[in-house]
Amino acid sequence: MKSHQTTQTMKPATAAKKLGVYLPATPAAFQEGVVTRAELNELQANPPEWLQELRRNGPHPRPVVAAKLGVSIAGLARGGVTEALTTEEISTLKDSRPEWLEKERSTQVEVRKETARIKKRDAERAEQEPRS
Repeated sequence: MKSHQTTQTMKPATAAKKLGVYLPATPAAFQEGVVTRAELNELQANPPEWLQELRRNGPHPRPVVAAKLGVSIAGLARGGVTEALTTEEISTLKDSRPEWLEKERSTQVEVRKETARIKKRDAERAEQEPRS
């Protein structure tokens, strides 16, 4: 009995998300087609010039912008950043250090500390629980 294996495909939006790029900035051929798992793997292993350029200069999607600024996506929204930003725009924001950005960065630091504290607490509790 032969197993029939179908080619796994994904929508361009999913592929763009996995590649960490802003879909509207990708070439039309990428936006209009479907991407197979093999094509995605090839794009990740050997990125073409357009992909390298997008990763280098943007525009970047909000998750990438948030990571580059050291804030959450919600923090971006609270700061009024709702669109994709280029690397240059991100650098300008970092250099100008607006009040909202400093506040969101400190909030993010506190969230990370609390997450680490809870993880440690839960690990300690798991060690203390009797095994059945």
